[in-house]
Amino acid sequence: MTIAEGIIIKGIGGFYYVEAAGEIFECKARGLFRKSGIKPLAGDFVTISINENAENTIDQIHERKSVLVRPPVANVDRLFIVSSVCEPKPVLLIIDRLTALAVNQGIEPVVVFTKNDLDDAESYVEIYKKAGIKAFSVSCVNGEGVNLIKAELKGHISAFCGNSGVGKSSLLNAIDPDLSLKTGEISDKLGRGRHTTRHSELFKVEGGYVADTPGFSSFETDETELILKDDLPYAFKEFEPYFGQCKFSSCLHVKDKGCRIIQAVKDGDIPSSRHESYCSMMEQAKNIKEWELKKNK
Repeated sequence: MTIAEGIIIKGIGGFYYVEAAGEIFECKARGLFRKSGIKPLAGDFVTISINENAENTIDQIHERKSVLVRPPVANVDRLFIVSSVCEPKPVLLIIDRLTALAVNQGIEPVVVFTKNDLDDAESYVEIYKKAGIKAFSVSCVNGEGVNLIKAELKGHISAFCGNSGVGKSSLLNAIDPDLSLKTGEISDKLGRGRHTTRHSELFKVEGGYVADTPGFSSFETDETELILKDDLPYAFKEFEPYFGQCKFSSCLHVKDKGCRIIQAVKDGDIPSSRHESYCSMMEQAKNIKEWELKKNK
């Protein structure tokens, strides 16, 4: 028997496929995980036993940095939020909600605007760069900016999200033609849209892994879209320099007197569109109770 460390790249039908020591091993999870209610996920870093005359087993699941629910995948550390600069135009509230959801889960958001061959994306890119978020504009027609996205994948477990029509599949094809083909085949086989349970798989791309992406469109699930009002300001990176400077400690940074963040918006140091999104999200967050989060987990 050999003990090895690896990463689950796929789990289906009770079998898990673990990449370890440069090979892929088919494994079964030990019964102790079922008893404790833990299910191994693609993206999990694990310790496995490799056996010559018996099935290989997953013995330990290491601590997870993050967990996404749909698709079920662990340890994603970069979420690429794909929007088009036109046809359709960006909806900044959706982008901002996704960046906040990512930050709230300890995932780094990266915003990508496609179709810059059709319209200039720099004004949008600047909003997010000013907010301390990595942002890029690309063209899948002439390849502009695609190499920058490839460089961001190295050493990370990434996932891409984006609504239909924004060019997410075209971007994946531009990054690696095989990636979109492989993940598309999985979607076809599993009949995405007709089933709520989703199989997830990681693909090696540009020195990192990309999570199964085609069914991963909005990242807005019941479990992940709830952010408590006390947590929401911390999901907006650009607010951090102003924490503790407001006149009142109970300041919600919406329309409160003496709010340092509102002043920063007026001064042009925080993009007004970001603050508008924050206010919209805070209106929703004020009505969320902590027990609702626990109920949804």
